[in-house]
Amino acid sequence: MQQYVLQTQNLYKKYRDTVAVNNVSMNIRQGDIYGFIGENGAGKTTFMRIIAGLAEPTEGTIKLFGNEDFQSDRQKIGCTIENPTLYKNMTARENIEVFRRAFGVRDTRSTDNVLHLMDLDDTGQKRVGNFSLGMKQRLAIAIALLGKPKFLILDEPINGLDPVGIQELRNLFVRLNQEQNITLLISSHILGELSKIATRYGIIHNGSLVAELSSDELQMRCERHVDIRVDCADRAAEIVKNQLGITKCKVVSPHMISVGEYVDKSEIVNETLIKNGIVLFEATIHQESLEDYFNTIIMGGKGK
Repeated sequence: MQQYVLQTQNLYKKYRDTVAVNNVSMNIRQGDIYGFIGENGAGKTTFMRIIAGLAEPTEGTIKLFGNEDFQSDRQKIGCTIENPTLYKNMTARENIEVFRRAFGVRDTRSTDNVLHLMDLDDTGQKRVGNFSLGMKQRLAIAIALLGKPKFLILDEPINGLDPVGIQELRNLFVRLNQEQNITLLISSHILGELSKIATRYGIIHNGSLVAELSSDELQMRCERHVDIRVDCADRAAEIVKNQLGITKCKVVSPHMISVGEYVDKSEIVNETLIKNGIVLFEATIHQESLEDYFNTIIMGGKGK
């Protein structure tokens, strides 16, 4: 049976006249690296704050680890949301010790464990104010890991990092997921980076979750395909499925089908349709990038 770490139903948050989260129903399964995608101001941070207990929803329900009475289950969550508070005049170890005591983590070995896990155990007496942005991000995540969470919520963790810093964090997220069995919810507006590690995605726009899909489904939608404009899409789809054995065919509109097979032999598809009385107006080969798909979903394909 599928275990869910997070389930929300019609989660809604309004600040005065502004709707920040609009009836979001999200499902994150145990073991997911869930990429939470949306442009700045789309509602990602507000949603994460609600899940972490930093804000109250106006309406809607939340289940954590299958429980609606989840206050104790919030102890299984680690998070870095917005700009985490770090003490710039302290070392990484001193920062972690402050938060270990504040969180009530009694095991003093936790400090060494998270320093090592985040590759910060060689920073010595270097003050956090002199850390690079990537090191500060790793320190914030180290603090979030102090309580050995089962669910880690990270708000824009790669924002502003250079390519090396991004790659380091990507590798770390995969290690946390695979070696520590931690489920991750990672928000970003950089789809190209999330696509390298995410197993599932939720796309949010103007506070509403407009799509939720697996990495395989996203990849399939971005594969090369032929868009064929015809007089009757339903009949055309039936013909290519029955006569050519095509399984990757969907009706896009009453006059358009999208075919994901025979892409390099599209003339065979065209001839089959014409022989069966279909009026064919146009056939165009497309390959959509992940960013293009994102733009199509949230901005009507108008580009960035």
